[in-house]
Amino acid sequence: MARRVSMPAADDLFRPTADPVDAAGAEADTRPRRVRAVADEAEPAGPRKPSGRVRHDEKMTVYVTSDELLDIEHARLTLRREHGLAVDRGRLVREALALVLADLEGQGADSALVQRLLAE
Repeated sequence: MARRVSMPAADDLFRPTADPVDAAGAEADTRPRRVRAVADEAEPAGPRKPSGRVRHDEKMTVYVTSDELLDIEHARLTLRREHGLAVDRGRLVREALALVLADLEGQGADSALVQRLLAE
């Protein structure tokens, strides 16, 4: 006898991750803004920090070579073995990205990123 598997509906799969309710408790008419062109005044000016272990609402796919993936895995295992830091590949990439973006923001044309891209 074949069993019928219960699958979630499309509305369940593509639901927003945040409740569309404003501060007054009323349902919001518009979609919440996710991208800011200018930093809010409430945000502290300082070094860029990675998001760390939080629920991430956005996803980006990046293709890497097998050697690059092995390098990421090697770095992850080195962090665990030599420094006692158990991090996943996503966290490792977010930390590295935060470092590169902070360097770009602080050093501009002298940043390692700009220099490497100009050397290509």
